[in-house]
Amino acid sequence: MSDILQLDRTDKRILHELQRNARITNQELADKVGLSPSPCLRRVKALEDAGLILGHVTLLDAKKLGLSLMALVQVSMDKHTPERFANFESAISACPEVLECLLITGQAADYQIKVVVPDMDAYQQFLLGKLTQIEGVTGVHSSFVLRKVVNHNALPV
Repeated sequence: MSDILQLDRTDKRILHELQRNARITNQELADKVGLSPSPCLRRVKALEDAGLILGHVTLLDAKKLGLSLMALVQVSMDKHTPERFANFESAISACPEVLECLLITGQAADYQIKVVVPDMDAYQQFLLGKLTQIEGVTGVHSSFVLRKVVNHNALPV
């Protein structure tokens, strides 16, 4: 059985608009997708109940918060066991500097993480005080983001 939901054009338009602006009122959303408010609200609720809408977020400006340095870090592990990976994933999930952690393939690394910190000193503290202290981490390769060229959060629906 497939987990992929079959969406009609109206569902896709609802999702598109909600990704653009999660604070849109139901009336505004209904107007944009060509429904009356009650059916629109029912559709949004159905999409939430189906697990398609995971939540609503507010995007912040990292630089205005003093978080000017973003690093993409590839991490290699010493053992490829479920226990070792679970330990790493638990430890890295507790680091507020980590925005994203991906288990990857096709590279020498096992994980790629996206880290945001104020500056190089803070990155060094994260690297030496947290990341390399996690049991099983044997290699770290850091790349620093110079500029975001494409920065989408919305999925193509």
